[in-house]
Amino acid sequence: MAAPCRRMASRPLLQFIYCFGRTGVGNTAFRHFSVTSVCRASLQTKSKVESVGSPWRLTAAVCLQRLPVISADLSPTEQQFTQLMHQMELEKSLMSDHELRLLEDAEKLSRKQANDYDSDDEGDRGDQEIVLAQDLEDSWEQKMKDFQPAARLGADVQKDLASPGRCLADSLVLLAEQQVGAEKLWLLPHAQWQQGETLRQTAERALASLPAAGFKATFLGNAPCGVYKYKLPRAMRTESSVGTKVFFFRAVLSGGGRPAAADAPFLWVKKSELQDYLKPAYLEKVSRFILSL
Repeated sequence: MAAPCRRMASRPLLQFIYCFGRTGVGNTAFRHFSVTSVCRASLQTKSKVESVGSPWRLTAAVCLQRLPVISADLSPTEQQFTQLMHQMELEKSLMSDHELRLLEDAEKLSRKQANDYDSDDEGDRGDQEIVLAQDLEDSWEQKMKDFQPAARLGADVQKDLASPGRCLADSLVLLAEQQVGAEKLWLLPHAQWQQGETLRQTAERALASLPAAGFKATFLGNAPCGVYKYKLPRAMRTESSVGTKVFFFRAVLSGGGRPAAADAPFLWVKKSELQDYLKPAYLEKVSRFILSL
């Protein structure tokens, strides 16, 4: 008996709610909740925030590396391992054609020194000149002595920090002398972001702005590899200017980079030499994505 009464009582209530929703009063009193309206409101709020402007000044910097040109010197452990592998290769390998020829020449020489030697057994060579394997080794050894390999370091270029030809076995990083406030600092080449360009385009412009450099670089992606943020002194902060955010992009030298004058506003340094030119806080951020290849 209770169930039918409950159904009879709930039916007029449902009809009342349905009729109230279709009337003009219901439309003005209640507003239907939808996801579209919420998204539209959030986009409007976001556009208002962006129109106000960020109090941070955005800049982009490029970490340009010249990769190693020659192989690095072997460490003492690597030298010992190399000698061990060569010894194992010598002991377990088969004889080469030259080694077989040495044995054949030694056997012929021993036959010639015997008392019962007959030159007819060696075959008729006529006046043909016989070149022994030992004679070939002597000629090769003389050529080896006359050969002078190129210098690995380059005494003149080694001290020229403005030349990308120094320290060929190491990876070098480009530093540029730039004006920051009232002082000049050695930093990675950077430029301030301009309206209408991407941060990578800003980094490319920073690299192209170096005077008489002619660098040709290959950028490794469109996303920054690191960020450095610093605030202005409290006396210089305003509501529209709090500090600067620097976004770093990695690139490798693919051409150009000709040697510059000794007083050029840029240097090529190894990772271990960065501490002599960069500020500690700046160096801490930069050293995270610079690889010592």
